[in-house]
Amino acid sequence: MKPYPADMMEKIVSLCKRRGFIYQGSEIYGGLAGTYDYGPLGTALKNNIKNLWWRTFVDGRDDMYGMDAAILMNARTWETTGHVAGFADPLVECTKCKKRFRADQLEDKTKCPACGGAFGPERQFNMMLSTRVGAMEDSSSISYLRPETAQGMFVNFKNVVDSFHPKLPFGMGQIGKAFRNEITPRDFIFRLRELEQMEVEYFVRPEDWQRAFEEWRVAMGNWIDAVGIDPERVYETDILGGDLAHYSKRTIDFEFDYPFGQKELYGLAYRTDFDLSRHSEASKVDLSYHDEATGEKFVPHVIEPSFGVDRTLLAVLLSAYTEDELGGAPRAYLKFAPRVAPVKAAVFPLLKNKPELVEKAREVYDMLKREIPQIAWDDNGNVGKRYRRQDEIGTPFCITIDFDTLGETPDLKDTVTLRDRDTGTQERIAIGDLTKYIKGAIL
Repeated sequence: MKPYPADMMEKIVSLCKRRGFIYQGSEIYGGLAGTYDYGPLGTALKNNIKNLWWRTFVDGRDDMYGMDAAILMNARTWETTGHVAGFADPLVECTKCKKRFRADQLEDKTKCPACGGAFGPERQFNMMLSTRVGAMEDSSSISYLRPETAQGMFVNFKNVVDSFHPKLPFGMGQIGKAFRNEITPRDFIFRLRELEQMEVEYFVRPEDWQRAFEEWRVAMGNWIDAVGIDPERVYETDILGGDLAHYSKRTIDFEFDYPFGQKELYGLAYRTDFDLSRHSEASKVDLSYHDEATGEKFVPHVIEPSFGVDRTLLAVLLSAYTEDELGGAPRAYLKFAPRVAPVKAAVFPLLKNKPELVEKAREVYDMLKREIPQIAWDDNGNVGKRYRRQDEIGTPFCITIDFDTLGETPDLKDTVTLRDRDTGTQERIAIGDLTKYIKGAIL
């Protein structure tokens, strides 16, 4: 596996800001640590990833139900699951400069990495972000910004069963925001205070959990290929013993080789019946499953595949970033899988001062835009500069309307030059075939 350049993260962060993928949150006011804003291209890339995930794991299956649960939940939800009491990281504070650090992330726990001062005693720091709901400012008004999306699906288990009468196994899928008051958010969008998750809670008979776990392990591996993450930088790690979450009997972390180290990308957990049983006990609402065919009544067990949207996007960016030479000149570009690329194709008139070329190019642009929304128009600078500009943001195809398109060469009338991002090769293709060609590449 080829190592990253020493300045890889600097290159990615710079490209993201310069080309409108990701900006520092509240930058004009000095920013807010652990928050980032997605610009036009970043928003498109993020939506493409989420849409692909939804098509793959919800719409593409007949055993899944989509959810969009509220971010704010009754505080008892988080008391029941142990988040209020135990969702914490170890914190230490420097007695000299007063900076705070996660104790488990320090290479040297004897001195502050910022000033060399001594640390005070280690303590547990709860990462729940609290807020108040309603007019009263007392304990009854306390709520929390959810630290995970999973519980919104567990508390709706009975609702979905009563509405749709699904047969086991079945799952619920959700994409949504989560919030964690990280002590030290770091590494660009890898560790955030405001993040987005794509999660499934898959309900199975207790005796079937191993089979379902393996099926989801394979499905997650297939997803890694589909979304354009370099599989050579992905490692499966079984979490053992005391490192397992309290609700889990088995967990696999899919770790990615980031420039700052091998870190968790995705998680696959066997949560047993922990969540449904706890919520049933605390709420006094029966959350068991009644098998109408056999008459059995039991609490299902749960397999949870969990995907971080922001971590996915960062892994996709790192996997796509490519440096090579084309035409004897160096170039840096994003080799996105066409299905997630924020711009699918860019349309150029060869010369922007020739009305007949511009008019024809606009016709082609409008035709493609009606069927494929993520089409760009570019007439700034010469064609070579436009190619490089589109390469940098990962556009798979560039389409140039030239004089041959207008019939200067009769045999080439109503054809365009289609350029491939990765190879730089060009071919003539009929205008009438463009939509089908590009759709075939991006689906």
